[in-house]
Amino acid sequence: MSDIKHQRLQTNGIWMHIAEKGQGPLVLLIHGFPELWSSWTYQINHLAEHGYHVVAPDMRGYGDSDCPLDPASYTAFHLVGDLIGLLDQLGEEKELGRAEKSFSTYDCLTVLKKFLLVNGPELLVAPPGVEIIDFLETPSSLPPWITEEELQLCANKFQKSGFTGALNYYRAMDLNWELLGPWQRAKITVPTKFIVGDKDVGFHSFGTKDYVEGEEFKTLVPNLKVVIIDGHHYIQQEKAEQVTNEILSFFNEKSLA
Repeated sequence: MSDIKHQRLQTNGIWMHIAEKGQGPLVLLIHGFPELWSSWTYQINHLAEHGYHVVAPDMRGYGDSDCPLDPASYTAFHLVGDLIGLLDQLGEEKELGRAEKSFSTYDCLTVLKKFLLVNGPELLVAPPGVEIIDFLETPSSLPPWITEEELQLCANKFQKSGFTGALNYYRAMDLNWELLGPWQRAKITVPTKFIVGDKDVGFHSFGTKDYVEGEEFKTLVPNLKVVIIDGHHYIQQEKAEQVTNEILSFFNEKSLA
């Protein structure tokens, strides 16, 4: 990993740490909870070898990026704002379009041509001009099996390891749904590829499998290709080469450009 460059850029009122490698069209790799930029190490190296400028940030509250103390600073709009500011810093031009990111669904300004979602709503990949999204309409409150006490204990453990924003992301859930209500069920029209492991617990929970394989998902995301492969949740690490090949094939599908 010695040839992966690291720097901190100012965006949307915070300093964000990014890891980057390569030259060419920008590919933005966004991690989910509870990960870091390094969850994409294999993809960073191999996509860079194929002629892409690959950038993987630590999202706010994680790793070497800033961690605002107020939970209200962890809404979907803040996360998108961070990425839009990052694109500014990286010299990317933007146009008005719909953009969404994991943790919830929302609109903002960004460059949109394609997007690829890995492992359900938690992880996503943003290739050149990619839309960032969480498709699933989950309850606005904490999952019923997680108490506030358990969440606090879990968050404290993550905070000691650098995941200082863990609790704040959960506490912003209700606010997210309040803010994003007007965009519920908005259609995603950009070319989309969804990769998931067939043994992913999340894929088999909350009706996710039926939703992904059903007609409603295709109605909301009409230009969609679903790829279900043998594996579990951290599929981009477990089946790194296969997932990377799926990403590259998606980038090369001119019919979807």
